[in-house]
Amino acid sequence: MKVTAAVLEQIGSEFTLKTLDLADPGPGEVLIEVAGVGVCHTDLAVQHGHLPFPFPAVLGHEGSGVVKSVGPGVTKVAPGDRVGATFNSCGACSECTAGSPSYCARFMELNFAGVGSRGTATLRDGPADVGGNFFGQSSFATHALAHEANVVKIPGSLPLELAGPLGCGIQTGAGAVLNSLNCPPGSSLLVAGAGSVGLSAVMAAAARGLATVIVAEPAAARRELALSLGATHAIDPADGDIAEQVRAVRPEGVKYAIDTTATGPVIAAVISCLAQQGQFGMVGVPADPTATLSVGLIEMQVRGLSFKGIVEGDSNPDVFIPRLIEMYQAGTFPFDKIITMIPFAKINDAVAAQARGEAVKVVLVHS
Repeated sequence: MKVTAAVLEQIGSEFTLKTLDLADPGPGEVLIEVAGVGVCHTDLAVQHGHLPFPFPAVLGHEGSGVVKSVGPGVTKVAPGDRVGATFNSCGACSECTAGSPSYCARFMELNFAGVGSRGTATLRDGPADVGGNFFGQSSFATHALAHEANVVKIPGSLPLELAGPLGCGIQTGAGAVLNSLNCPPGSSLLVAGAGSVGLSAVMAAAARGLATVIVAEPAAARRELALSLGATHAIDPADGDIAEQVRAVRPEGVKYAIDTTATGPVIAAVISCLAQQGQFGMVGVPADPTATLSVGLIEMQVRGLSFKGIVEGDSNPDVFIPRLIEMYQAGTFPFDKIITMIPFAKINDAVAAQARGEAVKVVLVHS
């Protein structure tokens, strides 16, 4: 079928709206008419060459919409179902069968290879292949071909356009608190960076009942937003040493810390804020894929510090996304407050607005 998609011709280019051919759904595949799709840092990391993907490319991995048709063998959803799309996973490796699909042994292949499960391109521009199947969907388009494994039914009580970001950025931040670090009620947390992932962590921490939630963020508007969403303190890195500011609030340091920036100096500062036996979680994607982390081994040992790399908030989307929706409907996870909706045709304006900090989480809408 013919679809309109936002195409990246090469690293560093802007998105261009083009008419492409999208394959019909094959075994295990689901065709979605996209209602909305979030703009995520990971999309922009590919745009700037920080993550691998074949060009020309159609990105987008926080899509939501209505199922139009399904391929052979699909039983999880049917035409007419409202769904959100998330990352893809094989469902068969040891991590998937243990309920940890975000650490699927085939994660990179299934989400970054640019082809569908059939091993061939599902998007074409005339005779030429176009990189698609990004995170098992490529939803920067009017229609996306996803997989039974990476779609989740969305209840009719939730505006469909809101559902997309639950599939990546929001579940990553919330999951870092609720799953990966499993911060207990009454504990303390530092979040470095108040973008969509960081603010999702803040909302999850407030919902969990943490006693102290500190946000380190240079933008004043983001600090104010963090406070309105449940942070107990917001500090400006420009006001001085982060550790000194954190320890002015918690003299012993924080028990948990989450970094969304993936920058060495910030990570070093965050680690210095940890209390004895503190736990550090990293969710940020570094601009340099060869970047390394340098830590003092004696310090890590003597202080009993723990480090955890976090992918997708350790989420099992079939379980965790419905849980986040229930929290939203109960009023304890108001993620709609970080979303700005912009017409899909203005995707380049939306990316620029998000880069300038004028929007926390942009959702591109087709309506």
